[in-house]
Amino acid sequence: MQSTRQRRVAWLSFALACGLVAAACGGDDDGDAGAETTEVDGGEGGGSINISGSSTVEPISSLAAEAFLAENEGVEIAVDGPGTGDGFELFCNGETEISDASRPISEEEVARCEENGVEYVELQIAYDGMAVMTSVDNDQVECLNFADLYALVGPESEGFTNWSDAQAIATELGSDTRLPDAELVLAGPGTESGTYDSFVEIALEGYAEERGQEATTRTDYASSADDNVIVATVESSPTSLGWVGFAYAEEAGDTVRTIPIAAEPGGECVEPTPETISDGSYPLSRPLFIYVNTAKAQENAALADFVDFYLENLTELVEEGGYVTLPDDQVEATREAWASR
Repeated sequence: MQSTRQRRVAWLSFALACGLVAAACGGDDDGDAGAETTEVDGGEGGGSINISGSSTVEPISSLAAEAFLAENEGVEIAVDGPGTGDGFELFCNGETEISDASRPISEEEVARCEENGVEYVELQIAYDGMAVMTSVDNDQVECLNFADLYALVGPESEGFTNWSDAQAIATELGSDTRLPDAELVLAGPGTESGTYDSFVEIALEGYAEERGQEATTRTDYASSADDNVIVATVESSPTSLGWVGFAYAEEAGDTVRTIPIAAEPGGECVEPTPETISDGSYPLSRPLFIYVNTAKAQENAALADFVDFYLENLTELVEEGGYVTLPDDQVEATREAWASR
């Protein structure tokens, strides 16, 4: 069976080949490439589209861009993934047309967009789960709950170098997990990432508020905006702990081990899978979005056409990216939100 990475590369290679040699992908016998591509009039937008934001959503938008460019001439699309927060800053300053996001836009970001006159439509495109991982060599941890995660990763764990250093906090919070006497090598996304924000909001915030702490993580861990770097750090240490978007953990295959998660101490430990993420039974599941500047979509025909294409092919793009697709009714709701913008 092909891995997610292999399927993604194969699909991208096909899209690029079609874009470079359109006649080879079903053109007329006379080899007229123009018969297979459409030149899009960009209007005031000039046929350029800038997409930035979540590194989690970036692979889906990149696939959409490659496939769209294979069928359309005269369009330039740039896709970047510095993180959801950084993406919203650019978007609300009017510097990008689309913002990829692994969390909903915050109240502060809404206010910034309003101040700058940026109007937008929110489009849910997929589901993802945050996978908590350890080394395949670590057989001492079978399940973790949110209390354990707070004790290991939360603001009160600053300076902990051993899993068992977090035992007292975990026990105070009602957990009966026995944390091993082993070195704790911790890796995760940085504060610019929507994955970071979602992890804090879902797993840590409740306990932080209960204990009068700021809703944040400890700062002394190996942070990176590159999910593959986080996976590599987890893989390299026998008693590691880290978290990334589920698609990246799944793509890593058997080089890391995902840890089942329970929301409450004593609760059911649930493994992250496409099914448990889609139905919400996995406690660290979340929706993924793109935000589109509606004024720029009105001015730039290429942008509107691109979003049309993105949503028409949404299920295939999400599957190829290795993420969890929306149910049919939610796909239709997303398309309706775009159509009624």
